[in-house]
Amino acid sequence: MFDPVIAPSGTLLGLLQRGRGDGTLHALTAPRAEALAALNHCVLRDPRHDWQVENRSLYYARLFLDLSGELDEIERHLFDAEDVLDTCESRTGLALAVLGHLASYGRRDALELLRRYAASGTNWAWALDELALRDDDAGLRALAAPVLARFPADAEGEAELAATVRDAFEPRPWRLWADDPRESIGTRVRAAQEQGSFDRWQRQMRPSGPRPGWSVQAVFEWAQQGIDRGAALHVPAARCLTAVAGPEDRPEIVEAARGGGDGARCTALRYLADSNDPDALDLIAGAVADGSTTVAEAAVDAFERMRSVAAVDRARGWAHRPDTLGAASGRMLACRGGAQDSELVLGALREAVRGEGPDAPTLWTLVDGTGRLGIACAAPVLRHIYRETASSHLRGRAARALATTDPSFAAGFAVECLWDCEETTREVAARHAETGDARVVDQLRRLAADPAEEADVQTAVRSRIGPDMPAV
Repeated sequence: MFDPVIAPSGTLLGLLQRGRGDGTLHALTAPRAEALAALNHCVLRDPRHDWQVENRSLYYARLFLDLSGELDEIERHLFDAEDVLDTCESRTGLALAVLGHLASYGRRDALELLRRYAASGTNWAWALDELALRDDDAGLRALAAPVLARFPADAEGEAELAATVRDAFEPRPWRLWADDPRESIGTRVRAAQEQGSFDRWQRQMRPSGPRPGWSVQAVFEWAQQGIDRGAALHVPAARCLTAVAGPEDRPEIVEAARGGGDGARCTALRYLADSNDPDALDLIAGAVADGSTTVAEAAVDAFERMRSVAAVDRARGWAHRPDTLGAASGRMLACRGGAQDSELVLGALREAVRGEGPDAPTLWTLVDGTGRLGIACAAPVLRHIYRETASSHLRGRAARALATTDPSFAAGFAVECLWDCEETTREVAARHAETGDARVVDQLRRLAADPAEEADVQTAVRSRIGPDMPAV
């Protein structure tokens, strides 16, 4: 899947793609046709950079309800010929999740669309999971025949069915179908359930990887085998070293960290860093200087995990380095530094935004650290990140940092955050937004009464506003 094209943050489409609260507020005041066009664009062309982590479905479903939006565009998208050609679940996953929330809100047309797609669509498993949470038993039982018809009644088909039942995210439909009196339904599903349980038992009885009695060298060889296959195993290999290595093995491990093969070197660096070995910091610096890209990345990761006073002191000296170790030092100080490190953390934050933009991965830790250290003069940079980032998770972190660094947050961004796509951001807003604005009180009441809202958000709301009071 290609990275989505995100519109400028000042446009209605850009706001909705980012999942910002201002997107909802602007859509409700824009011409309805324009708002629905932008909304459908987002639902049918998932704007998330990481669709498995970021939330949008409830945000878009609520806006569909507010706009009384029709589902014609979603229907055309789901049943388009491309559904057969593009089997990636990210093509239809967001649309199906939005339909699931709409069904929870009582939209019968959304429920019927989910049923139809579960019976005939390519991403039927996702639709079935949505229905498992929202449909009644009769509706689910009616889907048994079309779903099972996808699996041929031969050895290969039965094996595929067993794997599907075993890995199902929501087991409710399969449990219902296992009780079906029809042999073509109930008997097949029960057999698949039994086979899935047997497969799990077999995997548990035949574990792969290190065995008791392995030597340090054997662990290094196993890590190298992983690199040769394109799989990074140095993290579990370092844990294995903890179990098999003794004090007498330290010279061999240090030597591997200094100049061993990539697998051994990555494993040794991780092990020495986790055990706070006195030579670990120098070995990490050496690995970044002369190691391969794989080794340098492993060295930086190992360094960031260290929690010793010596590591924090070294980070203060490395923070000005223009390489990955310098960036990691800034992140370490953001996580574990003190008030005296505020200037270094702020410098790292500004440099990351200048050099990599508002979506740089390093910003997540730096933004958190800025809030932790209460760096008030970072507020302008945090506001820029909040407005421009396409990541709703990073925006939420920026909101939390602004709550501790920006006196204007409660009357500014906190208000729109009540409509944000991320529940953690809505929770921050519920705790900080000024209730002098009538929209704030109305939205707080709506969140408190919405059964789809997360419990933490509702707890925060109820701490601010009582059932019979306009504001507290």
